[in-house]
Amino acid sequence: MFTVENGVITEEYDKFINIGQQIPPGITQITGITDDMLENEGVDEKIIARDLKERLTPNTLMIAHNAQFDLSFIYHLLKRHYSTEADEIVASLNWIDTYTVFKDRKEYPHKLIDAVHYYNIEEVNFHRAIDDTKALYEVTKALKRERNDLVEYVNVFGYNPKYGVDGYRFSFIEYKPQYYCYSIRPFDEILPKK
Repeated sequence: MFTVENGVITEEYDKFINIGQQIPPGITQITGITDDMLENEGVDEKIIARDLKERLTPNTLMIAHNAQFDLSFIYHLLKRHYSTEADEIVASLNWIDTYTVFKDRKEYPHKLIDAVHYYNIEEVNFHRAIDDTKALYEVTKALKRERNDLVEYVNVFGYNPKYGVDGYRFSFIEYKPQYYCYSIRPFDEILPKK
């Protein structure tokens, strides 16, 4: 996770959660994360929950690619440790889903790696959270340079109407059906417009 203030990265937050279980060899092969790394560098989940609670102050803008996943992960993590406050914490945040924005502008496919390739951003290890964050930061800047309309996407998540919304529907997010497009949509046709 990056904290960005006035366009400058002021903090990189990157911690392993020690889940007290061995990592399957296939996951180690994909991510490079080993059991020793979790043992030596991993922290208890409650520390992550506390750190998130401290950082997720009202009106913080959270940016994620497929933000429904990140929002759900953060919500359930906070719910396990701050059950009475979790709803209020996540509802006080603002969210931009770069997946929704990218899907509104470009042809399929729409993974983060596809956005990285489209905008000629240097590749990272896409199976490590901090590297995904670095790529996401660059993709967000590229999306803003391409067309400065990201504010229109605050708290709007697109979803494929064929499959519906994945997981819990949050009341503070506006979910809109989003079909594939084949080129950047004109400003008056972008998803958030009523």
